[in-house]
Parts: sequence; C-alpha cells; structure tokens
Amino acid sequence: MGRVIAEIVVVPLGTNSPSVSSYVAEVERTLRKFNLKVRLTPMSTVLEGELDEVLNATKAAHNCLFEKGVSRVTTSLKIDERRDKELTMDGKVKAVEEKL
Repeated sequence: MGRVIAEIVVVPLGTNSPSVSSYVAEVERTLRKFNLKVRLTPMSTVLEGELDEVLNATKAAHNCLFEKGVSRVTTSLKIDERRDKELTMDGKVKAVEEKL
C-alpha cells in the first residue's frame, strides 16, 4: 500500500463540559505513538503515512476516549490517496501556494 494523507476528527459526546481540549490531547498522544507524520490543526488532525498505519491509528484514537470514560464517541476520517505520484502534506500546500 502507498502513502496517504488523512484527516481525522474524534469527538467525545456527553461530557460534563463544553471544553474538549483534554480529550483532543489524549487523541493526539495516541496518534503520535504510530509511525505517522501528525499535524494538529484548529479543527482536525492531518496524518501522513501508510494506509494500514493510518487505519490502525484511527482505531486506537477512537478507542482511547472510551478508555478515559467517555460513553459515546464519533470519529470522521477522510483519506486522500494518489497512485500516480508521491503525496505529502507539504507538497499539497506547496502546489496551491505556487499558484497564488
């Protein structure tokens, strides 16, 4: 399998506070245990790496909040895969910036 770029959003539901930063931090700690490039953004996390590793990391990130006592979690995952050339986060951004 080739390298992919993925965007993941893991959301705890039914917490006692509208703040979720501690849960986001737990998800980030979990994702960083995998052999992936991880970039936190204000609204999601972007991953770069092998597809199987991204899928394994997604499963672990989803489950880590249950381990912290959350009773409901939603996870959204978008995957971008190209097989005609190498795909990187920086390359995608550079391609747009060059056209600005």
